[in-house]
Amino acid sequence: MPTPCSIVTTAKSDRPRDARRYNIETIYQTLALADNLDAASNLFLGREIVTSAGMLNDARMEAETRKIMARLNPNFQKLGVPVSALSGGQRQSVAIARAVYFNARILIMDEPTAALGVHETRMVADLIKELKAQGLGIFLISHDTREMLDLCDRVSVMKNGQLIGTERVEDVTEDDILAMIIMGKKPEKAA
Repeated sequence: MPTPCSIVTTAKSDRPRDARRYNIETIYQTLALADNLDAASNLFLGREIVTSAGMLNDARMEAETRKIMARLNPNFQKLGVPVSALSGGQRQSVAIARAVYFNARILIMDEPTAALGVHETRMVADLIKELKAQGLGIFLISHDTREMLDLCDRVSVMKNGQLIGTERVEDVTEDDILAMIIMGKKPEKAA
């Protein structure tokens, strides 16, 4: 049986639907939310729950949204407002909820705390730690070295499309990571 990483590298996947089949979900830096829709509509966008008569089951989608949001962000209360009226952290919670609800096993997060305030950044970081503790594989794309050291087990640095190296966070400092980014070389190991 292939590991999740071998699925990522060996499966021909050129459509989002293919990635979803492998339980891989992506949370984009722009969040890819429909600003005019509420949390439930965004959570189920393109995967709506319908009744046996083929009508949207708004009540069930709202109930499912309440359940997943209570698990991920218990303070989230604004289910009925357009996501454009939510804070950055709340919008990020909706995007993460969408991925988690549909049983993601691997979550790719592109700059999840970009443009967030200190409180919202901490909220998203805590959510990432919780998802990690629940066993989700998370690929965190970030330029924030402190965030990497706080949230990741390993750090991989790419420069000009080439992998410079992958290091365990306990084996590197912030300066080591910056040297990998700027100079394109792996840190020297003490003998």
